[in-house]
Amino acid sequence: MAIIRLFTGDDGETHMEELDPEVHPELTEIHEAKGVRFRVSPAGYFSDWHNAPRRQYVINLSGEVEIGLKDGSVHRFGPGHVTLAEDVTGSGHTTRVVGDSPRVSATITLED
Repeated sequence: MAIIRLFTGDDGETHMEELDPEVHPELTEIHEAKGVRFRVSPAGYFSDWHNAPRRQYVINLSGEVEIGLKDGSVHRFGPGHVTLAEDVTGSGHTTRVVGDSPRVSATITLED
């Protein structure tokens, strides 16, 4: 299992990298969190260019989501996918719910 990290690079653009817990053992430690929020987004939902409002994990519980980056790449993820969103500055990313089903996600807000 890999966790996808969204982060702002030196160029001000959002980038994506894959984090493998075997290579990043800090991911397997307990993380301090402020709270958790569950969200249901309907099929076809689109959130145009935006930044993560804070450091957070977003866990896709059901449905499929596409994350778009300014370089034109689009990345699709399904149930069980985990994103560590840290692109709190810069150009941001897009989010689209794809398929016929709503997306259910859990967002875990991290302590700074």
